[in-house]
Amino acid sequence: MIYRQNRRGDTEVLLVHRPHRRDWTFPKGKLEVGETHEACALREVWEETGLRCALQEEMPSVSYHTRKGRRKIVRYWMMVPVAGVAQPRNEIDAIRWVSLDRAFEMLTYERDHVLLAPFAALARS
Repeated sequence: MIYRQNRRGDTEVLLVHRPHRRDWTFPKGKLEVGETHEACALREVWEETGLRCALQEEMPSVSYHTRKGRRKIVRYWMMVPVAGVAQPRNEIDAIRWVSLDRAFEMLTYERDHVLLAPFAALARS
């Protein structure tokens, strides 16, 4: 989960839109052979958003079944951008920096709400 502080000091998260799924979600992807989960997270974020990020704390993993019925486990980290300009790339057609409240409104999947909730609680405390 990529986040930043805006000019007012409010926390924003980066959401991506995938036109083939018609969803708003967090950047994620598939592990390549021989790749660590951490390297995968950083690579996928760069490939989808053009941002180079620094990993922070690992978030709870998310598990769900794909459209084909396969169980998928996705690992997430809190991360902050350190280089690059956020822009949609590859299978992403739009990206948005949004407030935590707006993220809850925009996210398509309940599993993403479950991921965002503890982060939002921490950011608001």
